[in-house]
Amino acid sequence: MPTVADRVAQMVIKQAIEPILDPVFLPDSYGYRPGKSALDAVAVTRARCWKYDWLLEFDIKGLFDNIDHELLLRAVRKHVTCKWALLYIERWLTAPMVQEDGTKIERARGTPQGGVVSPILSNAFLHYAFDLWMTRTYPDLPWCRYADDGLVHCRSEQQAQALKAALEARLAQCRLQLHPTKTRIVYCKDGHRKGKYPSVQFDFLGYCFRPRLVKRSRDGSLFCGFNPAVSASAMRAMRATIRQLNIRRQTQRSLHDIAQLLNPLLRGWIAYYGRFGPSALYPVLRYVNLTLVAWAMRKFKRFKTHKIRAGRFFERLSQQRADLFAHWKIGMTGVFS
Repeated sequence: MPTVADRVAQMVIKQAIEPILDPVFLPDSYGYRPGKSALDAVAVTRARCWKYDWLLEFDIKGLFDNIDHELLLRAVRKHVTCKWALLYIERWLTAPMVQEDGTKIERARGTPQGGVVSPILSNAFLHYAFDLWMTRTYPDLPWCRYADDGLVHCRSEQQAQALKAALEARLAQCRLQLHPTKTRIVYCKDGHRKGKYPSVQFDFLGYCFRPRLVKRSRDGSLFCGFNPAVSASAMRAMRATIRQLNIRRQTQRSLHDIAQLLNPLLRGWIAYYGRFGPSALYPVLRYVNLTLVAWAMRKFKRFKTHKIRAGRFFERLSQQRADLFAHWKIGMTGVFS
């Protein structure tokens, strides 16, 4: 892991080369770029899934550990001419890895793990390894990439199969390989697309895209659309975060203290996962409410064996003080059982 001094130096390099490299990158590269976000990538993917029936979901196996130094430096030198910046980048790339026992392992590939400069270097590498190749070879197929996770929209299954084979060969030329289990072809099934296929959903940036019932805005009727909502793995991670806080046993804290502990997390989750399919986030927010009930049962004697009474207490409180917790403000009040 980089030292504090290395992190500061890498930030200086990043600030020096980013204004040079970022304008070179293509619009559909979204990862770790100023003015672009993961939600932008989710939004454009949603719109394209409505237009294209098939999709190739790909993941590059161990990107940050396997980037070839020779090819990476060739890509960087094409745009960066500052000698001291290039010198430091090369030193960071080739610095040996020190094991816990003090032994050193020489490195010929990979970018510094946890390094501030690693994301922009990986974007420079993939700009040539994938982005430009894709634009040149398949100019009619829209794609989206966030770091080493990418999607390409196709018109048919045969086209997706051919693209997968071509991409595998291309990455092999760049001394990389597709992840064998995270790369697959998906059918974007909805109410108009019929037939049975093994894969009709995929996860991307914490969202699960799959067939979902959607209400029409003009008449309120339901139809099946291919849309994103928070993924099951993201919800498991959020629940795990709540459990790690051990709120149920934090009886020395006041309810206001608990709110200050939870609200930064809740606001972040609601802002990100609430953008598309917000109702899918409710099970996690309900879990937070149930955690509060469990906390109150441990803290207050009058609730010790009265879960229903504790739930009713929070129902009243959430309606009177909806501003206390971030998720109460969006209607998660009265849900404590």
